[in-house]
Amino acid sequence: MDRAKTAIVTGAGSGIGRATALALAQAGWNTVLAGRRRETLEAVAAQAAGAPGATRAVVCDVTRAEEVDALFAAAVAAFGRLDLLFNNAGTSAPAVPIDALSLDDWRRVLATNVDGAFLCARAAFRQMRAQTPQGGRIVNNGSIAAYAPRPLSAPYTVTKHAITGLTRSLALDGRPYGIACGQIDIGNAASAMTERMPDGVPQADGSVRPEPVMDAGHAARAVLHMASLPPEANVLFMTVMATAMPYVGRG
Repeated sequence: MDRAKTAIVTGAGSGIGRATALALAQAGWNTVLAGRRRETLEAVAAQAAGAPGATRAVVCDVTRAEEVDALFAAAVAAFGRLDLLFNNAGTSAPAVPIDALSLDDWRRVLATNVDGAFLCARAAFRQMRAQTPQGGRIVNNGSIAAYAPRPLSAPYTVTKHAITGLTRSLALDGRPYGIACGQIDIGNAASAMTERMPDGVPQADGSVRPEPVMDAGHAARAVLHMASLPPEANVLFMTVMATAMPYVGRG
């Protein structure tokens, strides 16, 4: 790079977010680590110590507009501009039939996965549109659940359909300002959300079977590739998954 670029990674304290933040820092990006728990963010920053890119931990609940605005202000104050948002923060609900799902659990998942993604995308778009030189890139963390849902996953699946709509709209609306938007759909990357996979999870045919997982670093390197493209190129959608997971043929 001619100059150090700046990224914000939400949900940076664990899993795919942590792996991506470390990959960006190692590649020379100044990386703002966002998440709800300071201790996990600082642990990631400690892991990145010595990397070519600088890191900064900022505690942020992405469901709170004022905290999101403060996050982006802190990033620009520290590094001058914003080149990348990895819109990664997400959560899921208990795997229960929809008639047993509480409204609180439904709203909690939508608040993080949809409202949080919107708030962060809005703040990134605003900054990228206003800065000089204009532009930047937003990478949304979608899911293959938007194409082939798992049993008992309505809240999570609904939110990932929403992310796909957000990605397409931002890719269109960002064109006049040099703002690219793409989406990475990840299958079975090792994280807290997939730790039960090797022990067996419900399948579409009613059985319970173990599933393979892949190292989250593979997803991180895919995000880094998307982020490193020149402004005239964009990966609109990319799928990265554990090779032998039952996705193809699942639906």
